[in-house]
Amino acid sequence: MKTNCEYGAPTSALFTDFYELTMAQGYWKNKMDEQVVFDMFFRRQPFDGGFSVFAGLDTLLDVISIFKFSDSDIEYLRGIKIFEEDFLSYLKDFKFSGDLYAMDEGSIVFPNEPLIRIHANLIEAQIIEGLVLNHINFQSLIATKTARVWMASKKGAIMEFGLRRAQGPDGAMSASRAAFIGGAAGTSNTLAGKVFGIPVMGTMAHSWIMSFSTELEAFETYAKMYPDRAIFLIDTYDTLNSGVKNAIKVGKKLVEKGYNFGVRLDSGDIMYLSTEVRKQLDKAGFPNALISVSNELTEEIIETLVLKDAPINSWGVGTHMVTGGNESSFTGVYKLAARSNPGNHEMIATMKFSDNPEKTTNPGVKNVYRLYDEDGMAKADILALDNEKISTKNESRFYHPSIDYRQFSFKPTEIKSLLIKRMEKGNRTENAPIKEQSIIIRDARAKMISDLETLDNSYKRILNPHIYKVSITEKLKDLKLQFIKERIK
Repeated sequence: MKTNCEYGAPTSALFTDFYELTMAQGYWKNKMDEQVVFDMFFRRQPFDGGFSVFAGLDTLLDVISIFKFSDSDIEYLRGIKIFEEDFLSYLKDFKFSGDLYAMDEGSIVFPNEPLIRIHANLIEAQIIEGLVLNHINFQSLIATKTARVWMASKKGAIMEFGLRRAQGPDGAMSASRAAFIGGAAGTSNTLAGKVFGIPVMGTMAHSWIMSFSTELEAFETYAKMYPDRAIFLIDTYDTLNSGVKNAIKVGKKLVEKGYNFGVRLDSGDIMYLSTEVRKQLDKAGFPNALISVSNELTEEIIETLVLKDAPINSWGVGTHMVTGGNESSFTGVYKLAARSNPGNHEMIATMKFSDNPEKTTNPGVKNVYRLYDEDGMAKADILALDNEKISTKNESRFYHPSIDYRQFSFKPTEIKSLLIKRMEKGNRTENAPIKEQSIIIRDARAKMISDLETLDNSYKRILNPHIYKVSITEKLKDLKLQFIKERIK
């Protein structure tokens, strides 16, 4: 199976924050190797949106399974002169041997619910923290951004053109993968096409046209070479008085041979130009000729053009989609939720407090359930303690995670448990069959689409979306209150 590692993603266990290693040595030296549970979740929706897309899981699992310290890594740490030799010997044999639970990649997700739950010894769980957050945060950000662009286009054809603007080689590869999960139809990144099986797309740049004596010659040469995929870039010189007219001349010959053609706009007033270009194409007898546009597009721009019925067939989106645009990062965090009692090895819930109430965590080993109504629509996600069950037979009451007055009662028609074991004792679970990357990302993309179908349109608005309920059970509320009362004493 092709893995994330094929394009150079770090597999060295040095890919962690330095304080993870200094803490790990402290745990090791003080014989603190108890079992712990960490939750990976995020605190707020990016882009002021109403939903996010969970991405990066499969590449994370690939790397965790081979994450280790090489001999040169150990030599590097020895040279820092802070780590003891016996601890370095321990690291030399390091391998993640814990369990990992996670939602399906491509799931629509919401703040404060565990996307991933790690069960491992304290040192292992600590060392992989940066790895988990790096893979999930970036790809989830880009998948979410792409899903917003895709929704804004009314689920149109979105082409990801971001390689040259992405944050480095790994950023470009991860962005291409995540964008496809989020709804992009293809990528300009040829290596991503090979590694992940994403359709590759692209035609010509302005330099192609400028390399010929005339624009017409450039179009004719291209059409002769690629008659079945001729999309002419028409804004190199004069879009309406030259570009589209030359495209029509060449396009007429293609249509006579049984092919179609299209044009691309990469500058100017897209609404005005696309409308005028459509008029000229239709007048010339080519109503099926396609119009593609690019040039610093965002979901807001696309939504405006769609609402104004701009005659656009496909969208090339680069910079804002693969970098996150005005949102620099996904707010994923990794917090200790429980640790084993040294005396009897039972798990003890832990809880982080903060002067900022939204940063106070939900304690204990938790599951996440999605509740559906009789129409199959998602109504709420519920955080419950590991030994709890939610029934479809009775109405249950659920509470706001901040322990305020807000609560609601609901009798679900269907309940889905969202956290599934993906790794056991450091190995991918047997019920997770090995698949090609092209199948993995298509499954994730299909999951994104199906989850969005169960989400009311009020949560999917680009501007001012409704807030989806993420609530806790009464038992979890009581446990949280117990921690708060003990702290006040």
